[in-house]
Amino acid sequence: MSSNLRNILTNIEQIKSNFEEYFQNLRKNTEVAIQQIETASEMLKTEQGEIKKYELNLDAQKSELTGLKIKSSDLDKKLNDLIAVKEDLTSKITESRTILEQMQNNLDTPRIELNDVLSKLSALNEKILEKENEKSQLEKQKLDNETRESQLKTLYTEDKMEELNRNMAYLKRNNFFTSFLIENSEEEIPEVDIIATILTQGSCNLDELKKLMDVPPIIAVRTIKQLAVKGIINLDENTNIITLP
Repeated sequence: MSSNLRNILTNIEQIKSNFEEYFQNLRKNTEVAIQQIETASEMLKTEQGEIKKYELNLDAQKSELTGLKIKSSDLDKKLNDLIAVKEDLTSKITESRTILEQMQNNLDTPRIELNDVLSKLSALNEKILEKENEKSQLEKQKLDNETRESQLKTLYTEDKMEELNRNMAYLKRNNFFTSFLIENSEEEIPEVDIIATILTQGSCNLDELKKLMDVPPIIAVRTIKQLAVKGIINLDENTNIITLP
C-alpha cells in the first residue's frame, strides 16, 4: 500500500514538474511572439509613413498636372486667335498685292502698306512659332507628369507590398502564437483585444480596458487575470495598471 502511495506521489511530482516546464515554455514563446508583433508594428508604421509621403507627392503631381492642363488650354486659345489674325493678315496681303500690281510703280502707299503688313506677319509668325514651341514643351511636361503619376500609383502594388507580405508570412511561419494573433485579430477574442490595446498604448488602466472591450465586464476582468496568472501580461493590483512583461 505504501509503495502505491509513493508511486502516486512520484507521479504527482512529475506532473507538477511537467506543468511548470510547460508554463515556462509558454511564457517564453509568448514573450518572443510579443516582441515579433512589436517589430511588425514598427515596420507597418514605417511603411505607412512611406505611403503617406508618396501620396503627398502624388497629390502635388496631380495639382501640377491640372495647372499644366489649364495653361495648355489657354495657349491653345491664344494660338487659335493668332492663327485667325494671321489668316486675316494673309488676306490683306493678297489684296494689297493685287492693288500693287494694278497701280504699278506710281503708287507708293500700297507698297508701304504691304511692307507693314509683311512686317506684322513676320512678327506674328515668330510669335506663333514661339507659342507652338511652348505648347510642345507643355505637352512633353504633361506627358512626363502623367508618367510619374502612373509610376507613383503602381509603386506600392509591387515592391513595397510584396516585401510587407513576405515579412508577415515570415512571422506566421516562425511562431504559432504570432500567427494566431495575426489571423484572429479581426475576431471577437478578448485575449487578442487586450494584448492589441496594451501594444498600442504601452499600458492601460483596468477600468479603461473593461470599457474598451466588447464583452461583459466580468468576463473582461476574468480574462485579464487569467493572462496575468499565465505571465502574458502584468497586472498591478494596487494601481490596476496593466502592462506587457
